Amino acid sequence: MELKLDQLSAHEKAELERNIFFATLEQVKGWARGNSLWPLTFGLACCAIEMMAVGSSHYDVDRFGSFFRTSPRQSDVMIVSGTVTKKMAPILRRLYDQMPEPKWVIAMGSCATAGGPYVKSYSVVKGVDQIVPVDVYIPGCPPNPAALIYGINKLKEKIAYEAKTGKKVM
Repeated sequence: MELKLDQLSAHEKAELERNIFFATLEQVKGWARGNSLWPLTFGLACCAIEMMAVGSSHYDVDRFGSFFRTSPRQSDVMIVSGTVTKKMAPILRRLYDQMPEPKWVIAMGSCATAGGPYVKSYSVVKGVDQIVPVDVYIPGCPPNPAALIYGINKLKEKIAYEAKTGKKVM
């Protein structure tokens, strides 16, 4: 039986429009990706304690669909929290390269975003964006768990926008 839209009454058309979900496959994939982020924890200093607190029962980031993973092959978000030294930079890059596409990076704390108070040291990387592309920056020394949850929600908005428009946001 074929449904012909021109033969429906106004009430039936309104009911049909109200009950049918229209979306592209890319929008559905973006929705699924944004609502089931699996972060790889890359905690290097004091910000890592705040990142661990996000997984505790008080903040419970799991309720937003984010489940921390310990393997880069199962992760789609890398949260870099703490001071990245030049000795640690190749390991960070290797883990990023092992993550499957699509992948995103959150730089958490002033050390990860710009080197922090150690910016004048010869051994500290002046921001993780010199090693991997960063999608969300979370400032603070250290930022509290609520700031990380806010950053994760901003990343979800970015993923949804990219899925809706098809444009990569830097």
